[in-house]
Amino acid sequence: MMDLVLPDKAHDESRQGEALMLETKADKNGRKLYIESYGCAMNFSDSEIVASILLDKGFETTNDFTIADAIFINTCSIRENAEVRVRNRLKEFKVAKQRNPGMVVGVLGCMAERLKSKFLEEEKLVDIVVGPDAYRDLPNLIEQADGGQRSVNVLLSREETYADINPVRLNTNGINAFVSIMRGCDNMCSFCVVPFTRGRERSRDAISIVKECTDLFNEGYREVTLLGQNVDSYKWKAAASPQPSPEERELPVEGASSEDLGEASVVNFANLLEMVAQINPDLRVRFSTSHPKDITDEVLYTMKKYDNICKYIHLPVQSGNTRVLDIMNRTYTREWYMNRIDAIREILPGCAVSTDVITGFCTETEEEHAETLSMMDYVKYDFAYMFMYSERPGTLAAKRYADDIPEDVKARRLNEVIAKQREHAHLRLLEKIGKVQKVLIEGYSKKSANDYCGRSDENSMVIFPVDERFKPGQYVNVLAERCTTATLMGKIVD
Repeated sequence: MMDLVLPDKAHDESRQGEALMLETKADKNGRKLYIESYGCAMNFSDSEIVASILLDKGFETTNDFTIADAIFINTCSIRENAEVRVRNRLKEFKVAKQRNPGMVVGVLGCMAERLKSKFLEEEKLVDIVVGPDAYRDLPNLIEQADGGQRSVNVLLSREETYADINPVRLNTNGINAFVSIMRGCDNMCSFCVVPFTRGRERSRDAISIVKECTDLFNEGYREVTLLGQNVDSYKWKAAASPQPSPEERELPVEGASSEDLGEASVVNFANLLEMVAQINPDLRVRFSTSHPKDITDEVLYTMKKYDNICKYIHLPVQSGNTRVLDIMNRTYTREWYMNRIDAIREILPGCAVSTDVITGFCTETEEEHAETLSMMDYVKYDFAYMFMYSERPGTLAAKRYADDIPEDVKARRLNEVIAKQREHAHLRLLEKIGKVQKVLIEGYSKKSANDYCGRSDENSMVIFPVDERFKPGQYVNVLAERCTTATLMGKIVD
């Protein structure tokens, strides 16, 4: 399968399959954990939860899977090519296990439920299969595997949010962190497996979210990305939350104590955004992902109110044609989506917008594909994630519609989408030349130790010469002087 992903902090293609590492304390039991993660930012966030659970049981991490006592691969089922990569990787782990029979190999996450029988029984690639709501059971499952018993727990939950687990920060730069605010999804998009692999939607309590973000800021982090399959549907009723501990009772933001919320108060996403933004003006706040049917003007006005809420929205369109959107079960029309774009442009001038596009969905005609291209012309997205449709077993589309668009037609349409997006992305960067960007320094450029790199408020990557007055984790003003097709380059100005 062919796909293209353009830059976005929450969907960093360069991180796919990397070994996730952190510094570990000396008082461990000598068992080594190796963990890889594939897919979306939610998977990377889940890997941090898994690492936290196992470090509490005495494991320490390693970036060499050949010496690991436990290998886990956190999987993604959204795209076919992700499954291919995971299967190939598991075969490599199987070879390592033949040399070290005591090694435990496990599959975590979205692929677990759908492929548990193949992984455990048919292909015999793994010892453990664990779904995204069963990570607390990992120590018990490892113990069973140590005794020679293959084990599985893929039960989905309506309550599990891991709110009480403090995720360890893997491969961290100490500046950016993901914070999960909800799990699961109630949107039954016909092409998507998430509702079946991650379960029903449930929101984490606002108190623990604000506390985690506050702790991160106090530890030196300067950017948090609030994560959910559909953040705009976040909703937490205070009365449904466990009684907070004394240190959690008074939240470090104005008007946000649990008692102030009241018995019947409900915190929606706009409220949560404001609570996190109020922690400190130096804490930059991002979020992903928004659903076009749910993003409200209230959210947009909250973004406008606070300078530290980044003016960047990921708003997947998938298709620009209303009929195709209907069979995708996206529950909005072309006109509705354009209305939401108009609201963003009116309330948040200059706000960057990114999207997802699927080409060659079932029964899509050339005229309908042309409407997707015209939607791209209307919005002129800053970034985009573009894929050919690939049928996922178990989805509504697989059950209802024939995957009837020839692969060469899908590929040609995808190439047309890619070409248009490259044009628009370059155009958006050209618009920033000669303007000052507020940039959070994330570290040194990959190409030169003489340059810093960081992202602007609108999520553009910016490269600029090192200035000894400033260090990673600080904000600087950078005058954009030139650009490539994907990166701004400039210099720090006072």
